[in-house]
Amino acid sequence: MRLARVWDLTVRLLIGGFIGYLIFYLLDRNLSPCLSDMFQGSSGEPVPPASAGKSVPIDGKSKSPSRLLFVGVMTAAKFLDTRALSVYRTWGQKLPGQMAFFSSEGSTSSYPDLPLIALPGVTDAYPPQKKSFLMLKYMHDHLLDDFEWFMRADDDVFVRGDKMEDFLRSLNSSKPLFIGQAGMGNKDEFGMLSLAPGENFCMGGPGIIISREVLRRMAPNIQYCLKHLYSTHEDVEVGRCIRKFAGVPCAWSYEMQTIFYHNGSGSLAFTRDLHSKEVHRAITLHPVKTSQHLYRIQNYYNALKGSILRQEVVGLQRDVNDMNTFLYEKTDSALARPNLYRFRPQHPDEVLEWEFFSKTLYSHLDYNPRRSPKFSMKWALNDLIMQMMDSINRYSKQRGRIIDFKDLLYGFQRVDPLHAVHYVLDLHLVYRRYTGRKMTAPVRRHAHLEQAFGPLQLVEEQNCLGTGPAVYDLKRDFGDIIRYYSGGAGNFAKNSLSDEEYDCAVAAGNVTVHFIVPISGRLETLSRFLTVMEHVCFSRNESVSLTLMHFAQGLSSDGIAGKVRELKGRFPSHLIELVELAGNFSRARALQEGAARFLPNSLLFFVDVDMAFEGGLLHRVRRSTKLHRMVYYPVVFSQYDPKTNTETLENAFHLTEDNGYWRQFGYGIASMYRADFDAVGGFDLNITGWGKEDVDLFERFIKHGEGDTRFTVFRAVDPGLVHIYHPIICDAALSDAQLVMCLGTRAASVSGGRTLARSLLNDTEMLNAGWSGFTGSSALDSQTTTMPSAH
Repeated sequence: MRLARVWDLTVRLLIGGFIGYLIFYLLDRNLSPCLSDMFQGSSGEPVPPASAGKSVPIDGKSKSPSRLLFVGVMTAAKFLDTRALSVYRTWGQKLPGQMAFFSSEGSTSSYPDLPLIALPGVTDAYPPQKKSFLMLKYMHDHLLDDFEWFMRADDDVFVRGDKMEDFLRSLNSSKPLFIGQAGMGNKDEFGMLSLAPGENFCMGGPGIIISREVLRRMAPNIQYCLKHLYSTHEDVEVGRCIRKFAGVPCAWSYEMQTIFYHNGSGSLAFTRDLHSKEVHRAITLHPVKTSQHLYRIQNYYNALKGSILRQEVVGLQRDVNDMNTFLYEKTDSALARPNLYRFRPQHPDEVLEWEFFSKTLYSHLDYNPRRSPKFSMKWALNDLIMQMMDSINRYSKQRGRIIDFKDLLYGFQRVDPLHAVHYVLDLHLVYRRYTGRKMTAPVRRHAHLEQAFGPLQLVEEQNCLGTGPAVYDLKRDFGDIIRYYSGGAGNFAKNSLSDEEYDCAVAAGNVTVHFIVPISGRLETLSRFLTVMEHVCFSRNESVSLTLMHFAQGLSSDGIAGKVRELKGRFPSHLIELVELAGNFSRARALQEGAARFLPNSLLFFVDVDMAFEGGLLHRVRRSTKLHRMVYYPVVFSQYDPKTNTETLENAFHLTEDNGYWRQFGYGIASMYRADFDAVGGFDLNITGWGKEDVDLFERFIKHGEGDTRFTVFRAVDPGLVHIYHPIICDAALSDAQLVMCLGTRAASVSGGRTLARSLLNDTEMLNAGWSGFTGSSALDSQTTTMPSAH
């Protein structure tokens, strides 16, 4: 009897539950369209709230698979089609939720896809207190149950959606949380913000995040908060309202200064190198004032994510390679785990030697045994240490400790050409434990690191001027391209490429190189240069022109004019001209006026009359110079004084350390398109005398590349370009900087170190004088007084 009653009750409960679920399902199906119609017109398009103007309301249930976060961005009508649009098209597409832009009443955008809320009764006047509070009220009234977190942001902030999602999912959204970079005002504002002792607020610039519970508590009291404003700072008043009605202050945490990062350098913020630990650690970056820099930051983070994904791929490949060791005897050595001893030398000459560095670099690879590390090396070490510290602190939260980098004491580096760059670093670190027994202690550690080489990547060549899409597919047409440029297949290239591809390839190989040469007298030197031009260019019917910019300076130019006329007579199809200039010699002015004679898409080659060159130079100039993309600055080989160098013009291209040196600090020889030359402002015509105008132009191109990441300076040694020795006269009237440069070049051009050493060993009198100097004799003193005259 009792069992039957229990069974009967169970059946009744099951039937009742099923009927209840069925009723709920039917009601939900029928009521959802009705509720939806309250917010949609007959066309199905969203209808804005009353008096909202031309707005696009946000439906938290339809547009995004994630409902973690809603971001309200405060902006102004004048920024909707510029900065706000850039925000939406960059980090706005990567949020774990949705966003909307809140502007003044009547605001509209030319872009219908921009989610815009025009708040009724709100203007774009500063301070935006009413706009901020009514934006929060809109979130409460329309989106409270659709999202777990709500963010108030400005239109000059950048938010990293992936890191924001990781951060928010580590917190309990059901608790009342008020998150941001805590502040109490600057020194000038102490006592003027009406803050109680210990009271704080979250600074609005880097962004403010509140949980659903905080918004639920404070939003019904917004009208009260608007009527009781004690300062002109919108973020201070929002913080005061949240503290009063939600009962929570802005979270005190030192870590928030790096998570919500504010750059205090004003308009220069995030305009320079982004490769820093602050940018890597941050979730929000503030301020970013231009659309260009928003896209630049987005591009940087995309590249950073790409490198992380590549590292994950390498890790998976290494796992596969490890498993293969159990299946096969031989595995891929390129995928082996990091090991400083993968390369095994078979001969003493094959031993890979290490360079030592601390604040300076001590290297056996350079004649200078002690020198300052180049910027590229400093950058690489900075990047390496950042990656290492990120790896060390990856699980710092779980372990309750963090390790900070303090200083690099010293290190070793070497290159294994087959595998990687190896480092051994001696590091000064700081260990901080913030759970349990708190402690801070300095530590010193030795780190062995390997930066492995990535896989080979083929890059398609650009079109004729280097500005458009590729002419051909490098992987598909690689064999055809090799045969075409080798010239060994007759008309094969014409038949294997389309007419457009063929014409473009021919044009790329025949872009006219316009030689611009400044001269002043020096007929013998000019004759030699014209001979080189004739043999290398004109007699081979190369597509070149020659413009000589001549300063007569009161001397007769008949001899030079006669040489030019004679050359033009032999090669009438080539543009060869002599331009007479008045006044004192100025290399900057000569090249500036010479460049002005050509069209913007003309390829210019600035060269001196002292140069000798081979035919391969023209190919390298054409291939290494691209319109709006690249300028070419070759490092030329400079001959030593003929008194110590027996080489002549006929064998000037026999490059040895006894014959000359690479002029690494010379920037006078360069090729560029006229448009790029004009884009950086050309030469500084205020620079007169010897040198410095070329360094100034080189630095301008470097700065141009900082602003345009697609533009670069190609700097490389060119064995087909030799500077023939001539005496260097340094005028005492030069500026200090120019005089130092001139004297340095003159000294470097005397002779090589080995030649000077042999001369000293063969000169018994000088050698004995030198040794006597070490024993206190005055002979060395008398000798050193005569040394400068020899230079």
